[in-house]
Amino acid sequence: MNINERPPHHTTHPQLSPRRQMALFARNFFKHPKMLGSIIPSSPYLVRRMLNHVDWQRAEVLVEYGPGVGTFTKEILRQMRPDAVLIVLETNGDFVDYLQQAYPDPRLQVVHGSAADVQQIIEERGLASVDYVIAGIPFSTLPAEVGEAILNATRQVISTNGAFLLYQFSPNLFSTLRRIFSDVSREFEPFNFLPAHIYHCR
Repeated sequence: MNINERPPHHTTHPQLSPRRQMALFARNFFKHPKMLGSIIPSSPYLVRRMLNHVDWQRAEVLVEYGPGVGTFTKEILRQMRPDAVLIVLETNGDFVDYLQQAYPDPRLQVVHGSAADVQQIIEERGLASVDYVIAGIPFSTLPAEVGEAILNATRQVISTNGAFLLYQFSPNLFSTLRRIFSDVSREFEPFNFLPAHIYHCR
């Protein structure tokens, strides 16, 4: 399903203005450049290309790693089923506070925590598995053992027919993903700052 086909489920999020949103993102980039990877949020082109891989009719449980100011979060909530749940894992306290205020959607659960703990977080909520994990955290700047732990934990929580969707600014993760996941395909989105490699892992 195309990202533009379904009307918004909620349309009155009290978000910051685009200028203040950008300032919040940029300020945190300078504080934690290795956590964000880019000085500005993802482009609509990247968001659309990534989320076009989601089967919205089937998706009941979705997880997002590193939502930042909610560029993907907003579109996921717009497309999600009314009875679906979205769990976002964010290590940056500023972004956690912003997300909780900006998206008062009952389907959204904001967790101040690490993607490496996704199995525990899912289990605590009584969920058996996840249909889609969506991520943009920069694996190239993470310690190798942390990145490996996140990828292995992600593989464990994804359902049989689920998928891990992520973008990276470096192509270097491809070989690691192919080692951990049985089926990995990739695309390239040039209309983003920086141009992004998109991976679809099963």
